[in-house]
Amino acid sequence: MSADKYLQSWQERFELAEAMQPMLGKLYRNQGVEVVVYGKPLLNASTIDIIKAHRLVRRHVGEKLRLRESFPFLEALSKLPVRQCKVDIGKLAVKYWADHTGTEAIESYMKEELAEAIACQDEVEPRNVVLYGFGRIGRLLARLLIERTGRSNKLRLRAIVLRGGRAGDLEKRASLLRRDSVHGPFNGSVEVDEENNAIIANGTFIQVIYANSPDEVDYTKYGIEDALVVDNTGIWKDEAGLGQHLKCPGASKVLLTAPAKGAIKNVVYGVNDNDILPEDIIVSAASCTTNAITPVLKAVNDKYHIVNGHVETIHSYTNDQNLIDNYHKADRRGRSAPLNMVITETGAAKAVAKALPVLAGKLTGNAIRVPTPNVSLAILSLNLETETSKEDINEYLRGIALQSELQNQVDFTESHEIVSSDLVGSRYAGVVDSQATIAEGNRAILYVWYDNEFGYSCQVVGVMRKMLGLEFVSLPKIEK
Repeated sequence: MSADKYLQSWQERFELAEAMQPMLGKLYRNQGVEVVVYGKPLLNASTIDIIKAHRLVRRHVGEKLRLRESFPFLEALSKLPVRQCKVDIGKLAVKYWADHTGTEAIESYMKEELAEAIACQDEVEPRNVVLYGFGRIGRLLARLLIERTGRSNKLRLRAIVLRGGRAGDLEKRASLLRRDSVHGPFNGSVEVDEENNAIIANGTFIQVIYANSPDEVDYTKYGIEDALVVDNTGIWKDEAGLGQHLKCPGASKVLLTAPAKGAIKNVVYGVNDNDILPEDIIVSAASCTTNAITPVLKAVNDKYHIVNGHVETIHSYTNDQNLIDNYHKADRRGRSAPLNMVITETGAAKAVAKALPVLAGKLTGNAIRVPTPNVSLAILSLNLETETSKEDINEYLRGIALQSELQNQVDFTESHEIVSSDLVGSRYAGVVDSQATIAEGNRAILYVWYDNEFGYSCQVVGVMRKMLGLEFVSLPKIEK
């Protein structure tokens, strides 16, 4: 191809991506339809992101999906009366072009493939969400909720609850939402309403409430009723502590973004979220590591049957550690986080059994905190009942990431060059690094990357939707 041809091809793709953007926005705002390409979300995506999403299809089907091949499907989708669903136009396009040579049948094909979403026209009432705490996870949850702003959005962030309330606090909180050293600038506009003590982000009015404990809050004073309170503080982990939120007028359910104690259900979205019942009023979304490893472990156990194993986590340092050497109640964690690798304990391996009881007593675990601010790596060293090889188990996990009930939790990379910073912003619970896989006979060692902040936050949003009955139907249906 000549130099001019390359430029002409790029311009064509760029213009098609630009033409897609308004359709993608209207589909979500007006109909609650999220569009993806092989799992990669296109909502609020830049033109470059849209082009990259199409190129990444190559790793699934052997060749890239051209924008001119997917564009007719987005056009057809924008004309259909579909509501509250997630539609993978990449998979729909690849499936269609495998059997067709022209565009004549696209409209009828789309009607058939999306019949379930067309038939589901019941209006769902919006549900209120309150973030109790506004640290690393709280602010990322806010970003995820705000990026879906629109009249068809049913998961609405209404308030955040903070301790303090000193002069200038509101502006500082807004500034932390605007800019993030790891995840970059906020995609949109953040303003402060001093008079009403609120933050306005992309048109979302977020009431800022100051309180030193849950029992000080009356959400109904702010027009908030029947809210899901998402506790990001980690201060309370049992029913007695988290139950304080339920005593607040206007609060009806509580979700903890940390492992819970006692009889509270620890849920890994995509694995055991069906355990959540309408009567469950306190639920835990487990930990970032438990969310990263459980889907992969489930997939492996389903086919190869895990006899036992060990999980070693190479985990980025967290706010719990010290910048410089100082007292810490936990062993070794008092030493400077940016300067040391720190061996510490993790309950993630044992916590897997709460979401996946079949693995109870089969896993041990430990962790090493390392001097990186985000993205971690779990090394799963497993003994299996069924023999396998690197090629066999990689091909199986590739299929899990592409077409399975865990496709939204497990991603798969074949890159020889990928490093931790490349996974910042990954929306998957875990990413299997296939080039690092070691497998022979009944033994397998798997390397699973995870953005312990953003990927985990995406899992939390999934649990929020499940608790509030706001799950999307995903189309096309998984081929079993």
